[in-house]
Amino acid sequence: MRIATWNVNSVNARLPTVLAWLETANPDVVCFQEIKCVDEKFPREAFESLGYNVETHGQKTYNGVAILSKFPLSDIRRGLPGDDSDEQARYIEALIEAPAPVRVASIYLPNGNPLGTEKFPYKLAWFQRLHNHAKELLAYEEPLALCGDYNCILTPDDAAKPEDWVNDALFQPETRAALNAMKWLGLADAHDLGGEPKGTYTFWDYQAGAWQRNNGIRIDYALLSPQATDRFRGIETHREARDMDKPSDHVPVVVDLDLEA
Repeated sequence: MRIATWNVNSVNARLPTVLAWLETANPDVVCFQEIKCVDEKFPREAFESLGYNVETHGQKTYNGVAILSKFPLSDIRRGLPGDDSDEQARYIEALIEAPAPVRVASIYLPNGNPLGTEKFPYKLAWFQRLHNHAKELLAYEEPLALCGDYNCILTPDDAAKPEDWVNDALFQPETRAALNAMKWLGLADAHDLGGEPKGTYTFWDYQAGAWQRNNGIRIDYALLSPQATDRFRGIETHREARDMDKPSDHVPVVVDLDLEA
């Protein structure tokens, strides 16, 4: 099974690009972040025409996540538990009803900037809620992939110029500690499992020629449960997507699992 995660930065604005990539890469499951539309405005027919079942958790103008699957989807969860007052659409989870089922979540973690505002405590609180929920999911002892834009630069090797990020919420010690705490639960970073080299980035800002200078960062992750890790067969970061027409500032990350293993 090929599971992709991609912050598309507005699915409607980039629909031809997204569809072209899907037709070429042909993943079985796709986790989108920043769809930036309400559920009713999501172009589901375009994806259904490619054979995908579609589940969304949208929000007008901002945020929004989706899961596409060539297999039926069940046990859908929209929204991260732990704060009933949180109205931001940043989490959707589903059981992929393949012959060997796998649970998948699409995650858009808060950015947290600027520091010194309420946005950074919100980011850390959201991260803690994700940690708590992940712990509950791991208790199921099933193949699990928590995929998405974590808005975290985990190590200096995950940035071309780490010194430029020292005052950014993405690279704060608290942010990095929160992601490490997720891994200590028993989740494995597919990037590490696949031995991707230093300089494997997933995001380049639109400004200041970041793409042309390869001034990138790695902030998109697929975290795998032990049962999924046992079935891990490879990872691809599709850098070429950043050179497509009207690209997102992120590129897709694709993980291959052998669910028959």
